[in-house]
Amino acid sequence: MSGGSVYAEGSSDAINWNQALSRPGASGSEAEVTWEDQQNINKFGRLNNRLHDLEDEIKIAKEVNESFEDASNELILTDEETVRFQIGEVFAHVSKDEVESRIEEMKEVTSSNIVKLEQEKETVVAQMAELKKILYGKFKDSINLEED
Repeated sequence: MSGGSVYAEGSSDAINWNQALSRPGASGSEAEVTWEDQQNINKFGRLNNRLHDLEDEIKIAKEVNESFEDASNELILTDEETVRFQIGEVFAHVSKDEVESRIEEMKEVTSSNIVKLEQEKETVVAQMAELKKILYGKFKDSINLEED
């Protein structure tokens, strides 16, 4: 594919590489956008979207974990042996000990999920860094992979 418009997957915006690669301030020679280059650009776009999704998921999981911690602290302060515990949309009367163990289990599951999400985020960031190296190596400052 020599020049023309190149589309980033998941985006409705066309990137006209003829203009982008020959604009003032761009590198002196025009770099041809190959099919492989376009695949790398698309992969970078998908990884960038996944990175944002992961950041949102991590934020939500941390908030949920914090809520579990708050609930656990409130449970410590209560003097009652039976407390109301929400299961779905229904509140049930459950022993304080049972609620404590359920909250601990939910905290463990959420913490484990946070660790997995953060590991996946690290992998995505590493893949994006490798693609940046490849794409900036070929297109120099003719391509912008940084967020504004």
